[in-house]
Amino acid sequence: MASIVVESKPGAKPNLEVFSATLQELAATDRDIIVVTSDSRGSGKLVPFGKKYPAQIVEIGIAEQNLVGVSAGLASAGKKTFAVSPACFLTARALEQIKNDVAYSDNPVKLIGISAGVSYGALGTTHHSLHDFAALRAINNLIVVAPADNFETAEAIRQAAASRHPIYLRFGKKNMPLLKEDESEGFQFGKGRVVAKGRDLAFIATGETVYPALEAARQLRSVHGIESTVISMHTIKPLDTALLQETAAGTGAIITVEEHSINGGLGEACASYLLQNGYRKPFRIVGIPDEYTVTGSQNEIFQHYGISKDGLTDIALQLLGREGARPGRGGGA
Repeated sequence: MASIVVESKPGAKPNLEVFSATLQELAATDRDIIVVTSDSRGSGKLVPFGKKYPAQIVEIGIAEQNLVGVSAGLASAGKKTFAVSPACFLTARALEQIKNDVAYSDNPVKLIGISAGVSYGALGTTHHSLHDFAALRAINNLIVVAPADNFETAEAIRQAAASRHPIYLRFGKKNMPLLKEDESEGFQFGKGRVVAKGRDLAFIATGETVYPALEAARQLRSVHGIESTVISMHTIKPLDTALLQETAAGTGAIITVEEHSINGGLGEACASYLLQNGYRKPFRIVGIPDEYTVTGSQNEIFQHYGISKDGLTDIALQLLGREGARPGRGGGA
């Protein structure tokens, strides 16, 4: 199994902080980089950016539709525009503007959904973004990305700044440890990242759920002798179908993991492709079921729905028909 950096290792930061730091690095030599926010400068970790580059940040206020419209206009004029807003509001209130002003008009806005998934914790369903993958996957001409660690985040922002395509990038709040010490294989939109290799089972995860999947894989190996592949499928669209096909052929079962509804996200994207291409092995989607979530912190919600080391270990044992799985609730399909 690939070596990893443990979560307590100094230097693990929230991906949002890496997003901000990388954007500042790029803006230092590129005045075309413009940040547009909807009263989200603080939550988006953009206060330092605003102090350093006050002429390169625009505050729209709590008006997400205007945020996207203004960002599209700036992008159409050649600016490298990053529209930053809580994911729950950006991808719901401004969905029409994302569809028409950005994707249909082919304006290369970088839509940054912050505090995504259940990051807002006890604020509850109004502030969760468990629909964004599903809604945005259905819009043509839009790349959908959820980086898993600090390395993927920095590379995603650099590549997004250089890209002439509309992109949605999703970030949470947790400190995210590096998944691998060796980063020589690089990062590319549309190409999943293999974090660990094994033939018994594959975890295909995205965003902040990749690390719990990796922890489960380590536990399955050390306690049960089960070897697992772990993939960071950071790009939900376009999906890396070549890697998906290779993984399906080389492992005995697949579990997808996401901080999103089990409807319409990574799991269903994988299932749709695999089913239409002859896949007949055990398969499970783990995410948030079709219900309003329990109230609690992100970690408590993850634990409740099985998006944890122990929860994913139990789901894997059940799927493989192995003994040792404990009864419990998992947010699977």
